[in-house]
Amino acid sequence: MVFGKKDNLVGLDIGSRSLKAAEITESKRGRELKRFGMTDIPHGAIEDGTINDPEAVAESIRELFKGYRIKERNVAISIGGYSVIVKKIAVQTMDEEQLQETIHFEAEQYIPFDISDVNLDFQILGPNETNPNQMNVFLVAAKKEMVDDYFNLANLAGLNPCIIDVEAFALQNTFEVGYDPGDDNIALIDIGASKTSLNILKGNSSVFMRDVSLGCSQINQKIISLVDCNFDEAENLKFGDNPERLSAEDLKEIVSSVVSDWCTEIRRALDFFYSTYPDDQIKRIILSGGGANIAEFRELLAVEASAEVETINPFKNIYVDDSRNDPEFIKQIGPQAAITTGLAMRKVNDK
Repeated sequence: MVFGKKDNLVGLDIGSRSLKAAEITESKRGRELKRFGMTDIPHGAIEDGTINDPEAVAESIRELFKGYRIKERNVAISIGGYSVIVKKIAVQTMDEEQLQETIHFEAEQYIPFDISDVNLDFQILGPNETNPNQMNVFLVAAKKEMVDDYFNLANLAGLNPCIIDVEAFALQNTFEVGYDPGDDNIALIDIGASKTSLNILKGNSSVFMRDVSLGCSQINQKIISLVDCNFDEAENLKFGDNPERLSAEDLKEIVSSVVSDWCTEIRRALDFFYSTYPDDQIKRIILSGGGANIAEFRELLAVEASAEVETINPFKNIYVDDSRNDPEFIKQIGPQAAITTGLAMRKVNDK
């Protein structure tokens, strides 16, 4: 595949607690990470995917690009959560042009929103396994209001949003570049600040997706309920920075309680998958996001899910330019960079 500089995009992951940007180019070494940067955004500026303070977030984006000397203005961004519906459906076999004309009619029965309030996209996956007259289609619906808000946010920051992707697909993109899925069923699980996304793959095809409202901010909330502090102070206490205010024992108890809840919710989602695909065992789970760094979570999930659990390395097949990036920082931040790198590998004219 030939990559031209003109169609490169910067991947910009806009989370509820932080912004992450990655610039990946094609060089004689293959894919090469030129720059990766990360910065926090003010607490409450984005909640549950809703942008409450676009000017503050736009200013943080501008500072991120300036601080890490990212000059490219064409970006790929992503959305997720309950305003985005991703569903595998079966429809009558037809060509892509015909489906484009009928997709709104097909989608109405699957979308819990008014069809006039959403942007629709689809991808034809291939013939249906049980009905030779049907084909499988991935249907993606996103509320227009949310898409517009993120598009306008990028414009406000002085950027040109060329692609708005779905977070789970961006993560899958990173996985496919770095890993061989083989024939196993693999669960990609991203634990963010306030949202967890689950994407189950068979080979390179996604067969099941779900977002759950849980994440690392739950640890902060429990700290706040135990110690008289604000959210930013709780963020520091979470890393054991002030044992006088929050003992190691109390912190461990909080983390144990939260990750136990995570495992219960993930197990429920997996059970739902098994009810649809009773013969398909998930042997391997790949974790990303901030929650992937919690060893107790990885160990407990392996037991709960009866699967091998590992943390993603999004730079596995990407050359990292150490003269532009701090190698220790890149190694440490890896799990949180997975969506960003998946976005950064998209091209301007991608479907």
